[in-house]
Amino acid sequence: MTKPLTIAMDGPVGAGKSTIADAVAQKLNILHLDTGAMYRAVGVGVQDKGGDIYNEEEVCALLENEIRISVAYENGAQKTLLCGNDVSHRIRTQEAGTAASAVSRYAGVRKSMVALQQEIARTQPILMDGRDIGTVVLPDATVKIYLTASDEVRATRRMNQLREKGDNTPFETILEEVRARDYQDMNRAVTPLRKADDAILVDSSDFTFEQTVQHIIDLVEERYAKS
Repeated sequence: MTKPLTIAMDGPVGAGKSTIADAVAQKLNILHLDTGAMYRAVGVGVQDKGGDIYNEEEVCALLENEIRISVAYENGAQKTLLCGNDVSHRIRTQEAGTAASAVSRYAGVRKSMVALQQEIARTQPILMDGRDIGTVVLPDATVKIYLTASDEVRATRRMNQLREKGDNTPFETILEEVRARDYQDMNRAVTPLRKADDAILVDSSDFTFEQTVQHIIDLVEERYAKS
């Protein structure tokens, strides 16, 4: 009997994982779980409670006792809930991204979020994107994709997103933040970002959005047919 399709998509900040994963999941008619949104919600929740995102003990205590993260789906789109409140838009700021990178280093936070992600994945075909999906969350995924692009391309994409929101942060500042996030994510003590040994590398630096989506779908269909 063929196992349900599971796709793990990892990669650095600004690689376009969330939007590309959305498009791929829609075309394959499967659920897309944006795991990064869950860590962003934790970071925002800690800040809402007046906590210090750089204090591991404080963050883990808040997550255990006061912060509740959950996910709901409405019209096929993910809603990320913080203590029952939809924070899907609040968590898309630069500040929320920095907070996510900080709190995701902590073993207690990752253990809690991974357990929730695995619970969701047990119920249906799914595509998950994040930093450690292929290495930790779904190590037996049908297909593993490591999506990346040059740091300059990723910074440019991030700048364009911010410009659409009226944020005029200079390109040089965004590039520095992208490189800092890369270093932090790849060098954290707990489940650092890395390409799984059996993941397929997809560098989208010279691809359009549509080309990247179609390339990944082709890879998934080819690999799934062989599973």
